[in-house]
Amino acid sequence: MNRTREPQIALPALSRRRFVTGVAAGAALLGMPAGANSAVPRANPTPQTLRGNQFDLHVNYQPVNFTGRERTAVATNGSVPGPILRWKEGETVTLNVTNHLAHDTSIHWHGIILPTGMDGVPGLSFNGIRPGETFTYQFELNQSGTYWYHSHSDFQEQQGHYGSIVIDPAEPDPVACDRDYVVILSDWSDESPHDIYAKLKKEGHYYNRRRRTAGDLWDEIRQKGVAQTWQDRKMWNEMRMSDRDISDVTGYTYTYLMNGQTPDGNWMAQFKRGEKVRLRFINGSAMSIFDIRIPGLKMTVVASDGQNIEPVTVDEFRIGVAETYDVVVEPVDDRAYTLFAQTIDRSGFARGTLTPHPELRAEVPAMDYAPVLTHRDMGMDHSGHNMGGMSGMDHSDHDMGNMGGMDHSDHDMGNMGGMDHSGHDMGSMGGMDHSGHDMGSMGGMDHSGHDMGSMGGMDHSGHDMSSMSGMDHSQHAGMQSGNAGQYSLHGGRPELGGMQGVWFTDGLVRAGHGSNSPIVHLPSEYRYGVDMRSEMPGNGLNDPGIGLRDHDTRYGRRVLTYADIRNLTPTIDRREPTRELQLHLTGNMHRYMWSMDGIKFNDAEPLMLKYGERIRITLVNDTMMTHPIHLHGMWSELETGDSEYIPRKHTIIVQPGSKISYLVTADAYGRWAYHCHLLYHMPGMFREVRVV
Repeated sequence: MNRTREPQIALPALSRRRFVTGVAAGAALLGMPAGANSAVPRANPTPQTLRGNQFDLHVNYQPVNFTGRERTAVATNGSVPGPILRWKEGETVTLNVTNHLAHDTSIHWHGIILPTGMDGVPGLSFNGIRPGETFTYQFELNQSGTYWYHSHSDFQEQQGHYGSIVIDPAEPDPVACDRDYVVILSDWSDESPHDIYAKLKKEGHYYNRRRRTAGDLWDEIRQKGVAQTWQDRKMWNEMRMSDRDISDVTGYTYTYLMNGQTPDGNWMAQFKRGEKVRLRFINGSAMSIFDIRIPGLKMTVVASDGQNIEPVTVDEFRIGVAETYDVVVEPVDDRAYTLFAQTIDRSGFARGTLTPHPELRAEVPAMDYAPVLTHRDMGMDHSGHNMGGMSGMDHSDHDMGNMGGMDHSDHDMGNMGGMDHSGHDMGSMGGMDHSGHDMGSMGGMDHSGHDMGSMGGMDHSGHDMSSMSGMDHSQHAGMQSGNAGQYSLHGGRPELGGMQGVWFTDGLVRAGHGSNSPIVHLPSEYRYGVDMRSEMPGNGLNDPGIGLRDHDTRYGRRVLTYADIRNLTPTIDRREPTRELQLHLTGNMHRYMWSMDGIKFNDAEPLMLKYGERIRITLVNDTMMTHPIHLHGMWSELETGDSEYIPRKHTIIVQPGSKISYLVTADAYGRWAYHCHLLYHMPGMFREVRVV
């Protein structure tokens, strides 16, 4: 029986922590006295649009009231979000940023390709902007599209220091529209971000208000039985994880904003029937991933991270922190529509209204069900395999190294007779659990030639091996050695220095088609700072993500996946990658520690790239959180299976227990930040990339 498990810059003397921790003075922000009349939320002004190529930006404290309690935000030119900066491709912009705060600040121009000294990351690109000082950014614009800016100092981004950028193309825009709106999403808390971080460090589940109850346990027992429930709970408890850890920080403390307006504030945009409306969605949150839909309207996605793509019509899409998507909608009725952005954990939403008349409102939909993590999100879900009818399969070239920890407990392997497994290399399969296999009718399988090195620890208890007579295991090699593929810690370039991670140089797959390199966990992943390793990570390309996977069948909504994205124009750099870096996103949720390859930023060496080379980066998510990863200064060219139209992104979501690959052309000298864009993950899950 087939069963499924449901739930459903050049300043090396600076500290590496300075880019985010800044100075302690920031903690005093939320300690400032609240205003006398703070009981009623005050309408927050929508950001103004500034055009041209010369700008004066002032960073200052600003009283705000999103929740009925007055608090002090960090604002740009007096608003949260800061002003929309409207630029023109081909021009050179000059921005004078004056710091009126009591501590350092900075502005990073997210997604903009510019010289490293203008990137705005204290400790890597410059010293930061001291209190009372003015720093002048100046750079040429060689791209068009939708982007944003934010502080890279302390936790100021959480406190309101962010805004939108639109760069109009030098040539005619391929996206025709009658109206054009920026929609920037964000999360606001009345708590100090330092308090939030401190609480997470003490208790990683602090903001999770959906932890399991006795009632949930009873429901699970009724569905799965005691034994299976015990087995599942044991696994989660041993890893000190919760299958309901979808977001670290939730609606318990956050108020979600659309263009600086609360859901009650209801940001509004107007249209006339029959018009084409372009909506430029930007996720400017600190920690919140959103799923966006407009009930009653199809959305045609025309740009991703500022780059034009072949139009894709969908009902819903996920936007990771720091990503941008442009969509075009065409309302044909004189009615209002709700722009609905629910968080990935369904603990809250932001909303606005698209309407032909200011007095018209639309119904606000209910949030979808709250998702629960499964074995799939651990990178090890094989439950529910039905292997019946596999007779005659030839697995003679399989390399099964590093399959330890797989759970095959629900396999039904009936009718597998006649399979040829000769030539299997099963090194490092220790720890597999095959309990519960029903291997009836597997007679006639040929396993001659198996190399089963290092398979110690496999648990085959519970196998029903009746009718397996006739299997030939006569050529099995000793079960000692394994094979994790050929890799190095420098990718053939030890002369560059630095570096950590796993590098491959041989047998790389063609550009645009991702990676087939074996998964390698370095010894640094076997420390207390890592509580999970994905042994068989899924492919994050076709996966819409946790909480969206059944929306097509359940609600009839088409959901955008990365596999849908093709660049509008042909791939520019058509060279093959010469090296591949496999980097693991790691962490320990219980201790709230985040890292790459089990090494936090303070202890990491820079990743060294040679100017002009083209490499592949494969990210393996060894955690159960969704991480949006941002590389500064260079494009991340997402490999979606089509080498001719590889989409360029600046931020890429890596699904839990999954992997994803992209190409990078190292065409920008200098020191660049490379990190998870979840603000409270950033202190650990961060690397410096140095192009020399």
